[in-house]
Amino acid sequence: VQLQASGGGLVQPGGSLRLSCAASDRTFGSYAVGWFRQAPGKECEFVATISRRGGTTHYADSVKGRFTISRDNAKNTVLLQMNSLKPEDTAVYYCAARSGSTAQAPSEYGSWGQGTLVTVSS
Repeated sequence: VQLQASGGGLVQPGGSLRLSCAASDRTFGSYAVGWFRQAPGKECEFVATISRRGGTTHYADSVKGRFTISRDNAKNTVLLQMNSLKPEDTAVYYCAARSGSTAQAPSEYGSWGQGTLVTVSS
């Protein structure tokens, strides 16, 4: 499945952004989707994941209570609503898909989008 992430940009601390992950495949509903991020000089980090039908979600402790992942399989889209953004949230954000259940390790995902840059700065 091909994925395309969008919605990144520059936002002040405390602000919000909504990232979108669009899929080209009508079987998108058969994939669990995860969001990951990579800051300069750091490893790829798990952010959030959602199950195929959206009934199960998991978040990294660093974003829990601030970020919300959701999906609309009719539109082949997964969203990541990011609120109360902090400078440490600055990174390139990637969406990824895998067959089967949710997972938190990047190596478990076989399809990746191109990434969208989120910069949190005043």
